[in-house]
This record gives sequence, structure tokens and C-alpha cells, in this order.
Amino acid sequence: MFAVRNGRLILENSVEVGMALLFDNKIEAIVPEDEIPDGVEIIDACGGYICPGLIDLHIHGYLGRDVCDGSVESMRIISGGLVENGVTSYLPTTMTVDMEVINNAISACRSLMNSNEFYGSTILGVHAEGPFISASKKGAQDERYILKPDADFVKKNSDVIRVITLAPEEDDEFAAIREITKDTDVVVSMGHTSADYKTAVASVGAGVAHATHLFNAMTPMTHRAPGVVGAALNSDVSCELIVDTYHVDSALFDTVYKLKGRKMCAITDCLPAGGLPEGEYTLGGARIIYRDNICRLPDGTIAGSVLKLNQGVWNIYTNSSIPLNECVNCASLNPATTLGIQDKKGSLKVGKDADIVILNDEFNVVKTIIGGKVRYEA
Repeated sequence: MFAVRNGRLILENSVEVGMALLFDNKIEAIVPEDEIPDGVEIIDACGGYICPGLIDLHIHGYLGRDVCDGSVESMRIISGGLVENGVTSYLPTTMTVDMEVINNAISACRSLMNSNEFYGSTILGVHAEGPFISASKKGAQDERYILKPDADFVKKNSDVIRVITLAPEEDDEFAAIREITKDTDVVVSMGHTSADYKTAVASVGAGVAHATHLFNAMTPMTHRAPGVVGAALNSDVSCELIVDTYHVDSALFDTVYKLKGRKMCAITDCLPAGGLPEGEYTLGGARIIYRDNICRLPDGTIAGSVLKLNQGVWNIYTNSSIPLNECVNCASLNPATTLGIQDKKGSLKVGKDADIVILNDEFNVVKTIIGGKVRYEA
């Protein structure tokens, strides 16, 4: 057994000092530091933060590798890089590309999900962002490959797909949404959508439970047309937020938290350029220009980010009045709850997986532990 001590322990509802976290492959106990049992191996947090492993619901690539490479090797490199950012589990995210490319990406993720020889950040499944989206809100997605919503594709891959982003207005009478939610546990998310407020609210009634990168690639909220943004804020869906301060102004962090609470999920929407120097890269075959910390298409459209999720949590904390434990929940407990795995992951609670991150005062990662095993050490 191990014990992490001499740190600020970030729990679901508080930040505690003077307490130690005991774990093996699961979290065993939280005790005062003077009650650590004899014989356990001590990990000194050196006064830093001890927090649950971070969970990224939306990430397209890292270190020059793209989820849509459809390559097991690419997924190993992405997963190996993410542990340096405190991400202990994640959803590799596909794009609106040729369906064969999407299927290859799903197959690569499936093989690693079922592997006993995989030691990077845990792949929880796939977030399929498209191809069932609106051409008018395609963002960096490729219009040539947009299709009408197809429940059969999702059902056939429901062992791997955990979230499907679609435009509800493209789904006639919400037939696919209803079938997916009836026959699978896949979370249906509205995104890259030109739906009006009424349509978006109706789609929630049909089974939509999530909103993909709130504010981005959806109809905005105005005083006479509340749009998808208004529907997401007014309904019970969980909402992703790209917390790089470029996609969404940091002034809105407080606003979204006040309205959504623990249904606010911090994401990176990170591209293959993540972790690399500024320059030119690709995403799903499209040219991406990474300059001044922002990724854009050649026409100037913002296209994902190069954000690290630990950085994103710190962005929320330093640009809002949200308590630190709730900032961490946005990238741990809240995503876990969205996926229905909050009984296993998302917080430092007895009985949950020992996915633990130790960070310094600026929230830079010092050590990442997955399932009780150290996977990264600065």
C-alpha cells in the first residue's frame, strides 16, 4: 500500500490539509497524517496539490498524432503524452471524415481498450464528433463527409463509442436520437448545429443529454432567439467548455458554472499540434496553422486548441470565483458523471480507482498515478 502525504488534498467538496491518501489499485482510506499505518510506502507531495486524475471528454490528438490516423501506434503516443498533463483517462475524438477513416480509428481504440499491455492514459471509449452535423456550423470539419444521422452506425460500435455529437435538426423527427438512447448507453450530444431554441429543447426531450463545446459551432443566445446555447443552459444537459480562454471568454466561466454547476465539463479539444512547437500541422487531412497559441484553418477559422487539461483547470481557477475543488470537478467528477462512471472515477473517494495526480503550486504535473501505478514523474 502507498500513502501520499504533505499536500493539499482536493476532494469533491473541499480542499484538505494534514490528511494522507492511502491507496493500492483503489483508494483505500483518507486519514490524518499522524495515523498513516506502519509499513506503507510514502509519497511526499512536497506541499503541492493532490487531486483526482483528469478526464478529457474531447481530444483529437497530441504530439503530432491524430486519432483519425486509425493507428494503434498513434494512440499509444497520444496516451503516453497525456499522462504528463495529469489526464488519466479520456475519449479520443474523431472528426467528420470518410467513414472508413472513422471506422479505422474506432478499431484502433477498441484494440487498446481490450489490451492488457497498455500503460498510457486510459482510453474510456471514443467521442465521435460527426459526421452527422450541420454544414452551416461545420467549423473545422470537412463538409464533403457530412452524413444524415445513422443510428445503426452508433449501435454497431456502441462497445466503443461513448459520446456521439450530432446536429439534432438533421435527424428527422429525432428518430436516430431516440433509437440510440433506447438501445445503447451512448451519450447523445448536440453540437456543430444550426438548430433553433425550440428544436434544441425538443431534442433534449428525445434523448440529447450533452452539449459539445458550448458556444462554439452552435446557434448563439440572443434576446429574441435563445438558440442552442440558451437551450443547453436552460435544460439539464451537461455542457463541455473549451477552457483555453480563446474559444470562450474567461468572463463566462462563472456564468456557465452558476447555471450548470456540476454539469460543466472542462475539455481541451486539443489537436495533433498539442505538445509541439508553433508551426503548420494537419487535422483530419486539413491544414492547421498554429500561431500565437491558437490553431486556425487557412481562412482564419479557429480549429481546436493546444490546451493541456491541467492548464485548463488552472485557467478556470485564476479567471473565476469558482472554488478550486469545483474547478477540478469540472475536469474529473463532472466528466465521469456524464459518462456514468462516477462510481469508479472522478474523485478521491474510498473504493474508486487510484487515479491520482500530484501538482505544484502553478498546477504543473509532478506525478501521475493510474490504477495505483506511477505512469509519469516530472
